[in-house]
Amino acid sequence: MHATDAKPELYDVLVMPNLYGDILSDLTAGMIGGLGVAPGANIGENGAVFEAIHGSAPKYAGQNKANPTALILSGVMMLRYLGEGSAADRLQQAVADVIAEGKYVTYDLAPTGITPVGTHEMAQAIADRMNP
Repeated sequence: MHATDAKPELYDVLVMPNLYGDILSDLTAGMIGGLGVAPGANIGENGAVFEAIHGSAPKYAGQNKANPTALILSGVMMLRYLGEGSAADRLQQAVADVIAEGKYVTYDLAPTGITPVGTHEMAQAIADRMNP
């Protein structure tokens, strides 16, 4: 493909070696809010793995600082894969509502003037939206 022929809206799935997939997913994550919100799925003929595209973020381990959105949205993808569309819809809406409200979000999503919360508090806010 020539760079001038690029029309990403024409593609639903891209197949490429892992290194290129990692690079592309990291670049596109920046377009939607950063690595903290980008879910990932590796789906094969006999199984599937769902994960945040950024990996485990070990530098934030134990600090209650990491954005849980990517992992939770990976769970949304897993629920859809398992045929649990209604649960996936509810969880996805809860994530969207918490982020839109901006009150219980981590440092990377906090609007100016709002004090960010930790991983646990954001995840709890999403869980609370699931069971009003």
